[in-house]
Order: sequence, then structure tokens, then C-alpha cells
Amino acid sequence: MGLILAVDAGNSKTDVAVVNHDGTVLATARGEGFRPPAVGLDTAMSALTATVTRALTTAGTPTVSHVSACLANADLPVEEEQLTAALTHRGWGTTVDVRNDTFAILRAGVTEPRGVAVVCGAGINCVGMHPDGRTARFPALGRFSGDWGGGWALAEEALFHAARASDGRGEPTALAHALPRHFGLPDMPALIEALHLGHVAPARRHELAPVLFAVAATGDGVALTIIDRQAEEIVTMAVVALTRLGLVDEPTPVLLGGGVLAARDPRLEGRVRALLAERAPEAEPRVVTSRPVLGAALLGLDRVGAAGVAQERVRAYFAT
Repeated sequence: MGLILAVDAGNSKTDVAVVNHDGTVLATARGEGFRPPAVGLDTAMSALTATVTRALTTAGTPTVSHVSACLANADLPVEEEQLTAALTHRGWGTTVDVRNDTFAILRAGVTEPRGVAVVCGAGINCVGMHPDGRTARFPALGRFSGDWGGGWALAEEALFHAARASDGRGEPTALAHALPRHFGLPDMPALIEALHLGHVAPARRHELAPVLFAVAATGDGVALTIIDRQAEEIVTMAVVALTRLGLVDEPTPVLLGGGVLAARDPRLEGRVRALLAERAPEAEPRVVTSRPVLGAALLGLDRVGAAGVAQERVRAYFAT
């Protein structure tokens, strides 16, 4: 069965591992994020190639039997096909499987390819897997594909309500003071101007998600409403995925991953668990903190039919 090249390529970083079919990890490497929409496929593949080459060189092999790649921005079947062709062209492995990177988090958190994962990080996504090979997924391309949530959306929503509270159009909220204070500014008009003129870099808006949670922890009604909306979105996606796979009435793991959920905010996690208990009582929610590259490795071991002891060995490696 040979070697497996496991790739977890997210927007912010890429993790690669070369794994023997018995679960022994021969090499790992970390590189920059994988963002074809932002930098172009050729540039993204060049960065990925550098990371993969380091791992293969350390493992002492130029190629492997199978490539198991879980990639950010592989959101549509056509994108999976394009990325599969790009990885196949590199000649790293005899066979290549490309999936969205959310599948890596799902597989990392279950002992068999069965369950649902909701990832709430910078954005939000949800996937489900059934042992018979069926999957459930969403486009997860943003608001225009019906998606709402993640750190960026939470920050935008906090800014919206803070601005309206500041000028009298909305309900009063402590966000109107906390958000500008985070950037050392006196009030919302100053923050709005700074964002508009670029004095505060647009990318820094994501810093406001933790501020939102801190304000919610004080009991602020507006902030709590935003957190509750996030919980509603998470549970809605999970229940729809469970229903599509015919698992809504069976004991099934529901994995919660990504930075927003991994932070384990009591209000958000408590609300998610309560809503799941109402709508999918058999669901078994748990937060996943394992490195997603473990999931890519396990998917590769599934593909080559490796024994259960191989899965235990690779899990033990990444646990340490």
C-alpha cells in the first residue's frame, strides 16, 4: 500500500505529513496558506509545492502511493476537479483525492468516516460523511450562497449594531464604546472614518470578534443576540446535514471546530448544545482541537484500506 501524503491546506497555513500505511509518520512540514482565489492557482500551487517537497525530502522519497489533500477553497465540485488535476500534474502520488478542508476536521474527530462537522473560524462551513460514501455539504461561499457566520461576519455584525447605536438608529449597546476603544479611538464615528479611509486596515476587523464575545459576557443584549444568531446558524447547518445523510435519528458525532468554536465561549457552546438537543436529540456534539492534518492522514489510510492499528498509531503521533 506504500506511503500516503496527507495535506491540510487552509487559508492561513498548510500542514503536510508523509505517513506509512502502518500509520508511522515519516515526516511533517508546515508552510504558508493556500489561497488560489487571492493569489492565483499557479502561485498557490508553488507555495504548496515548496512545503510538500520539504516533507518528501525529509521522508527520503520523491513520490508516494496516494495523496490525501484537504484544501481550503475547494468548495465546489468544479474546484475539486481543478485542484485534483493540479495536484496530479505534480506527480506526487499514483492516486489523488481532493476534498474541502472541513473534511479534515470531521475525520480527525471521529473513529470512522461517519458524522457531521461544523467549522466556524474566519467563515463558516459544514460537511457530513456516511460510511457508504455519501457526503453532505454546502457551497460556503458567503452570504450570496446562503451562509452567515464566522469571525468576519460576527465582526461585521458587531460594527453594524454599534454604528446604529451610536447615531440613534439602533438599540443601545456597549459595543458602541468597546469596538472603537479596541483600536484606541474615542467613538464609533472615529472608527467608521478610520475604516473607510484605511487608517485601520480592513483585515484588522477580525480582531473585533473577541471583543463581541467579551461584551456579550457582560450581559449586553445586542451582543448576546448576535451570539445566539451564530448558534442558530451552526445548528441549522448541522441538522440539515444530518437529515440529508439519514442520521438525524441515530447517535451521530457532531464535531465543532474552527477558532470561534474552539474558544469554547460558554454562551455560544451552551446555546449550540441546547438547540441540538431540541432538534437532533441523538446528536453527540463535541469540540475538536486536533490538528486537521490528522484527518487528512486518516482519510488517506481509509482510502488504502489500512488496518485499525494504523489509525491508532497516527492519532498517537499527533496527540504528542
